[in-house]
Amino acid sequence: MDLKVKDITRFLEELAPLGSQESYDNSGLIVGNHDMQVNGVLLSLDCIEATVEEAIKVGANLIVAHHPIVFSGLKQINGKNHIERTVIKAIKNDVAIYAIHTNLDNYKWGVNYEIAQRIGISKPRILAPKKNTLKKLVFFCPESHSEKVVQAIFKAGGGNIGEYTNCSFESYGTGTFLPGENSNPSQGKIGQREKVEEKRIEVLIPIHKESQIIKAMNYAHPYEEVAHDIYPITNANQDEGAGMIGELDQAMKVEDFLTHLKSTFNCGVIRHTELIKKEIKTVAFCGGAGSFLLNNAKSQQADIYITGDFKYHEFFNAEQAIIIADIGHFESEQYTPHLILGILKKNFINFAFHLSKVNTNPINYF
Repeated sequence: MDLKVKDITRFLEELAPLGSQESYDNSGLIVGNHDMQVNGVLLSLDCIEATVEEAIKVGANLIVAHHPIVFSGLKQINGKNHIERTVIKAIKNDVAIYAIHTNLDNYKWGVNYEIAQRIGISKPRILAPKKNTLKKLVFFCPESHSEKVVQAIFKAGGGNIGEYTNCSFESYGTGTFLPGENSNPSQGKIGQREKVEEKRIEVLIPIHKESQIIKAMNYAHPYEEVAHDIYPITNANQDEGAGMIGELDQAMKVEDFLTHLKSTFNCGVIRHTELIKKEIKTVAFCGGAGSFLLNNAKSQQADIYITGDFKYHEFFNAEQAIIIADIGHFESEQYTPHLILGILKKNFINFAFHLSKVNTNPINYF
């Protein structure tokens, strides 16, 4: 299969758009050129020097990592730290590095969904849905072409509400217009006021797909000038956000659940608060460093909140209302490369994808 870097990155960004990443993040193509021919892809949690060496060894010239090797700007690249040495090694060996970080965290079927499957939660929902990620597109169209236009909008990514697709609202009215002398009306005559029975159609659209949806609407619409409005929506987007929460099929004794957790995520240790619950049924979780979501987990009556990187004083915030279980940053996200591999293999058949065998966890347990 003849693939370029941009073929793979564009596909990933359709699922987890770069616009969905957090402001501090640096997801995207960090090293390399979008037009590079891809010989093989290595999937990893982190990209360090050993990861680049592994890519060279297996014949992969594109590394897709969860964590960006570069978070802030590099003023010098002379090999004085592991970040600069990794970048230098990648450039010297024509290895591209791509990161898909918080945009994959915020993706409904991303990092936290993978955790849900590992824990045994079949129908998880987003713990902290994002706001200000949606807009409402309202346009007007003659009834004869309305279905064609709305289907074009659906295909471009509009009209999704939770588990429902092809969502819209339609009402009828009369549109009027007067074609000017330089116009080219699809119906009516220049200089003559026209009345047309039209549909008013409303569709929710994600902000990051606004331009492609408008382009699709204009292309499918019969009018030379398409009357439309775009409104900001402050509703929480149930398809995008941080963390997840859900219920086990059957409640488990708290000690049994922690044993299951430790075994599933190969934890060297689980740091936890007092076991104030006898059984675990509702589970909240967030891959990586997720202490910022503790109040969300508490407000939604989770029995336990699982994440990594809790600080000492933050454990007090459990307030005897929830169990905090810190399983470790690496441990919580270690299956992310498996997630990415599964996604890519379904869509790029008969291509060389490799799971990294390098353990990049910088933390050891004695």
